[in-house]
This record gives sequence, C-alpha cells and structure tokens, in this order.
Amino acid sequence: MARLLSRLRVPLNLEMSIAPDVVAVALRLRPHQVTLVPERRKELTTEGGLDVVRLGAQLARLVRRFHGKRIAVSLFVDPVASQLVASAATGARIVELHTGRYANAVSPAQREHELAVLRRAAGRARKLELAVAAGHGLDYQNVKAVTAIRQIEELNIGFSIIARSLVVGLARAVREMKTLMRRRT
Repeated sequence: MARLLSRLRVPLNLEMSIAPDVVAVALRLRPHQVTLVPERRKELTTEGGLDVVRLGAQLARLVRRFHGKRIAVSLFVDPVASQLVASAATGARIVELHTGRYANAVSPAQREHELAVLRRAAGRARKLELAVAAGHGLDYQNVKAVTAIRQIEELNIGFSIIARSLVVGLARAVREMKTLMRRRT
C-alpha cells in the first residue's frame, strides 16, 4: 500500500472499518481521505451506514486523530436526519450517503421514494456544511437520477464499473459511466 501511495498521481480514499488495527495502518499510511464504514462479520458488502448516533464519541476521537494527520474524513451513513446531525457533530466534513435502498428498489414508486429520501438527506447535509458523496449499488441503469441531485458532489461506484470492464475493458467502462454521470444544465 505504501508503494501504491508513493506512485499515485490522484488522491487515495481508503474505505475502511474503525477497527483499531485498521485505523493504525491508515494513520501510518496517510491517504488523502478515509471513508469510515461499518464492517460486520460474514458480510459480503456493506449493508447500511455507520450508526453515528450510537458511535458519536468514538468517531469524534477518530476524526480528530485523522484530521491531526491532515487526512480528510468521510462517514458512510444512511440518509437519515439524525445520522447527518450526529455526523456533523463528530467534526467530519464529508458524508457519503448509503444509496443501497434506492439501488435495490424494485418498483418505480419505491425507487422514486428512495430518491426523494436521498434528495432530502443531501440538502440537509449541505445545510450542516457537510460535503456530500453517495454510493452503494449504483450502476449503469440507476446512476443518472442520483447525478441529478445537485448537492451530491461525488459518487463512489466500483463493482458495476469493474464488472462492465470484464466485457468492454476498463477504459471504456469508465468512459461510459462518466457519460451517464454528466449533469445536463
């Protein structure tokens, strides 16, 4: 990881748990940013956001430690008002909204409802002076509606791009996603 960091020409965002040994590695490596996510045993992928309301004091200490090393901190949270308020209280300056419920919606009505939840959460986060990212389950079919939410500054999409790249190559897969993500003004 240290070799990768020394060669990168772009910022590295390390998505990580809050386990003490993982935190120690991140503090030593000093990536540009860390995104703190929940990590549950036997979980294949993140199934929800951090419970910042419950973990607020612990997260505030971690945020101070990372900021002390000039590492930006993002908290991966469900798009819920109480989690956003608690996130701001930790001193973190960025939240990543968990888009899983939107991505997994099966009906158009459910999808629109979850999109409205994301819109409200993004607006609330900006009012709390938090930068807003979003991600989880976003793909080539559902990303466009999320890019229309103006308060969202960054999307974190990995699996669908890598899966698509197996068919068309990485450069084309990225190019196709970037085309879908362009905001029409």
